[in-house]
Amino acid sequence: MSLSACSSSSSSSGSGSSGGNVTIKLLAADYGTAGTSNSTQAYWQGLADTFHKSHPNITVQVQTIAWTNWAQVATMIQDKQYPDILEGDAPQQFAADGLLYKLTDVMSSSTISNLIPVFAKQEDGTDGAAYGAPFTTSARGLFYNKKLFAAAKIANPPQTWADIQADAAKIKALGGGNIGYGLPLGPEEAQGESYLWMLGNSGGYVDSSGKYAINQPANVETFNFLNTLVKAGDTEPGPASTNRQQMWDAFSAGQVGMVGGSGALIPDIVKNGKLTTSDYGVVPMPGKNAPLTQTLGVHDDVVAFKQGGHADQVKQFLDFVYSDQNQIAFDQEYDLLPATTSASAALSAKDPVAAGFLKNVPNSVVYPSNTNWNTVLAKLKQTLGTAASDNASSVLNGLQTFATSNS
Repeated sequence: MSLSACSSSSSSSGSGSSGGNVTIKLLAADYGTAGTSNSTQAYWQGLADTFHKSHPNITVQVQTIAWTNWAQVATMIQDKQYPDILEGDAPQQFAADGLLYKLTDVMSSSTISNLIPVFAKQEDGTDGAAYGAPFTTSARGLFYNKKLFAAAKIANPPQTWADIQADAAKIKALGGGNIGYGLPLGPEEAQGESYLWMLGNSGGYVDSSGKYAINQPANVETFNFLNTLVKAGDTEPGPASTNRQQMWDAFSAGQVGMVGGSGALIPDIVKNGKLTTSDYGVVPMPGKNAPLTQTLGVHDDVVAFKQGGHADQVKQFLDFVYSDQNQIAFDQEYDLLPATTSASAALSAKDPVAAGFLKNVPNSVVYPSNTNWNTVLAKLKQTLGTAASDNASSVLNGLQTFATSNS
């Protein structure tokens, strides 16, 4: 999708004072389909219009950009085309470069205290101050096809890597092109699938001090195991070039026994129509010796750029945006999870599917917050998947060198 017709100029009308008419610019990721009612442009424009009715001196100019074009955001910032508010993936580097307001300047204390702590902590800069807020979240689990499990005479969902290996082999043996375990390690989200497996072996991207440890022995062992699965044909061919959506589509079509996923997979299952709610289950991701007690939690951010000088107006709008009603409306539209404690409780009370994922959010593990994480992330997406088919130690050593030399 191309950028919407809204101006992306770095100039803004009005001033930071409370008097006069002020326009603040919002640049947000589009989680839907451009030009349809599902487009995130429609969500934000609805909020902007409602907010303007009670704050007639503040106009919110909305611009959305597709995730597939998200690299354009970095170009805009480099060209000093700053929005007042950015929602999506906001690198820590923006804060390190001195471009952002501190969160306390643009959000009331009551709203800040309502943010889910595990994600709010991720917004801290190197000086210990928060420079952003989580806006929407998700948590992961293992989806399994009960129909294929029954056909393969598998009584229970897997709890360990050995279970996955045995179950995947049995499902593959059914024939018909069925895939035992869907292992999407392509550039769409290699870092997420890999992280779930690393966590199952007490590994990860960083050590306890926050320093990169991509090539730690536990991670090498993890990818050696994945290599075993791939070589046995228990996964799809070529995981390093397979994206998550491809495996989600195949699972929704009833062709995959097991796949990692979030609540966002459920609408795909419903749309395909091959599996009913009783035909699949969701359990914690299996680890080497036991299921994960902490799953991967992911969030997208809201940050405010200070070049426009509109801290007061931004604060009024963000406090409105973070109401339970507006949080829940967004997350139900895109099958995601709220970033606030109160909205999470409200959604859990009325949506049992969301509740199943939300219960794991407070204790989830998150991605690193190192200032160069986005640079490392781009490299991981393109390279990490090859560790499941090539020499794992060599691939991980190369990534470790890249991460530490680009810090």
